[in-house]
Amino acid sequence: MGSGIAAGALLSGCQTGNLFGSKKPPNILFIFSDDHAQAAISAYDKHLKDAAPTPNIDRIATDGAVFERSYCANSICGPSRACILTGKHSHVNGYIDNERCRFNGDQPTFPKYIQKTGYQTALVGKWHLVSDPQGFDYWEVLPGQGNYINPDFLQQGGGKKRYSGYCTDIITDKALDWLQSKRDTTKPFVLMCQHKAPHRNWMPPERYYDLFKGMDMPEPDSLFDDYKDRSPALAQQQMSCAKDFNWGHDMYMHGEPTDPRFTNFMGNGEYNRMTDAEKKRFDAAYGPESEALKKALADGKMDDTQLTKWKYQRYIKNYLRCIRAVDDGVGRLLDYLDASGLADDTIVIYSSDQGFYLGEHGWFDKRWMFEESFAMPFLIRWKGQIKPGSRSKALIQNIDYAPTFMDLAGLQVPADMQGRSLVPLFKRSGVAPVNWRKSLYYAYYGERCHHVAKHDGVTTDRYKLFFMPDMRGNDRWQLFDLVKDPHEMKSVHMDPAYKQVLADMKVEYYRVRKEYGVNSAVIPCSRNAQHWWMKRFQKKNKKCLKTPNCELLFLGDSIIHGFDGKGKAVWNKNYAKYKAINLGFGGDRTEHLLWRLKYGVFDKISPKVAVMMIGTNNTGHLQTPAAETALGVKACIDEARAKLPKTKILLLSVFPRGKDTKDPMRMINDKINGIIKGYADGVNVHHMDINNVFLDDNGVLSKEIMGDLLHPGPEGYERWAKAIAPKLKELGLIETIACR
Repeated sequence: MGSGIAAGALLSGCQTGNLFGSKKPPNILFIFSDDHAQAAISAYDKHLKDAAPTPNIDRIATDGAVFERSYCANSICGPSRACILTGKHSHVNGYIDNERCRFNGDQPTFPKYIQKTGYQTALVGKWHLVSDPQGFDYWEVLPGQGNYINPDFLQQGGGKKRYSGYCTDIITDKALDWLQSKRDTTKPFVLMCQHKAPHRNWMPPERYYDLFKGMDMPEPDSLFDDYKDRSPALAQQQMSCAKDFNWGHDMYMHGEPTDPRFTNFMGNGEYNRMTDAEKKRFDAAYGPESEALKKALADGKMDDTQLTKWKYQRYIKNYLRCIRAVDDGVGRLLDYLDASGLADDTIVIYSSDQGFYLGEHGWFDKRWMFEESFAMPFLIRWKGQIKPGSRSKALIQNIDYAPTFMDLAGLQVPADMQGRSLVPLFKRSGVAPVNWRKSLYYAYYGERCHHVAKHDGVTTDRYKLFFMPDMRGNDRWQLFDLVKDPHEMKSVHMDPAYKQVLADMKVEYYRVRKEYGVNSAVIPCSRNAQHWWMKRFQKKNKKCLKTPNCELLFLGDSIIHGFDGKGKAVWNKNYAKYKAINLGFGGDRTEHLLWRLKYGVFDKISPKVAVMMIGTNNTGHLQTPAAETALGVKACIDEARAKLPKTKILLLSVFPRGKDTKDPMRMINDKINGIIKGYADGVNVHHMDINNVFLDDNGVLSKEIMGDLLHPGPEGYERWAKAIAPKLKELGLIETIACR
């Protein structure tokens, strides 16, 4: 369905009421926090239950249901929120990561749909989607991540306003104020009360500075995980409690680090927002413990294990102190519903954008598909409908929220929403009907932040399989038996006893990818965790800015990148005079070029011609089906056309690889070429197949032309330049390129 919504359908939906026959659709109070692990909610009965209870969040569970197998679709703040609003996976709603994405608010979202049925919609608190909210009658949101101390709020009418106090309390105040004095009491409502807490840097309110003082919080068994029996990618992350806590930002220490076992990328910005009086009270609470640590470090009395334990205690206590403030706010909202008489007509949901690592696997943060961050809390109270004290093991996901809210409003769920309404589960107090889903799909697209490997996967009630495309060989796959190994300490993908399980899970993995229309070749994806790649991207952006008179671009992978190496002499002889820019990046697939096209500074140049060749790494790395890679090539063409509207594109067939025509990967490339030649229109996009210049009469590729049967040598680059020279002249390059 497009952005338009059929008025008749909406009116019909509104008139039907909800599925339980009440006189009007129920109100919905959606309380949403940031990075709240299931293990930090006592209703989930995890290891922190006795140490740090959440009595008010537990009230929702006591009066309603806890969903124990609740998951996110992409374990990052912004993408999770986009999934919730749209009911679609990240690759469809377009918000795949927090680094450069901006939510397209013009697309259909559940608030827009139900707003037109007569529901009032309101949003207060964290938004984190860059663009302004749409579909809300009232909103007041934090800019970006927002601040804990004396926070600013973006105003619906424009500008921003600063409030004195603690962010969690202020958000709760605003939610209560809207309920009490700003809404139309004759209409049903959806209120989204969205907290910043307990997001990093876990700054608690002053009233809880001393909470848990003198206690030692229990440590997870895997705090000192050595990552044995799993992919080496696990050890390459930068979210380690032992190594990656920041001296000022995370640990609240003043000045410069006195020990190299702390990072120091930023200070405590929340401290800087405090008044002098607030700073004095903060220092009184945290200073003695901080000074004791400094002394112990100076005296050499903190070995690595002791220091990690100290870091963990400071982290986890502040994290839980933030949650205690959130729990206070939940209690205030529940008390108001009870006192005002709204409780019987209002569904209350508590959730979070994803889970969080509380030291499990030695980590903080999220992103990985391991249970602690993949799982997200979902507790619901619906008096008279859901049996109090219910617990559900049905597989649910945040893409289900939008269709659920629409269903509750009496609307038909649009066919293009990928989630499923949870109402059938609510009607059965969490018991899944026979036709309920048997698996869930997850995707994380990689960011510079924390260096977590790109991966996607599928989970069932017992097994979890995920795939890391940028790893090599057997390390790409990880398989876990969640019954025998609930803490995911050993991948069994190479265990002969799990051979059939692995095969079955791969079938399911590819099935759900097909169901959700996942084609990695068309999803923009960076490789920015690889420093050389991001450094080259930045260098080439600067080159574009310094070369506005560039007449020629080359876009592609290592084959084009090679003009900086074995093809350098050919480049200097033939292309340097056109102020040409080489935008070949070794190892790139179509999705990587697509990302570079999307986020590069192409608005600063207007070359006459862009030569594009991409796709062989989709074949070589992943053996992606030719049709999928071809769509990736088309996506690159479309993005290049959008960014370079005056530039003619010369699309080259993917070069041959392998010794002869029987090479499996060459056969895939040949199929790609059979498709992409149809993308040329002869006006803006032109196609050339010059592959024969590299082959003998029998189609054999010699090592004299391509030493590794993939990358051209000097002679290969010479033949390439000579083959395309007439076409470049035809497309507008003034001087004939001299080739011998």
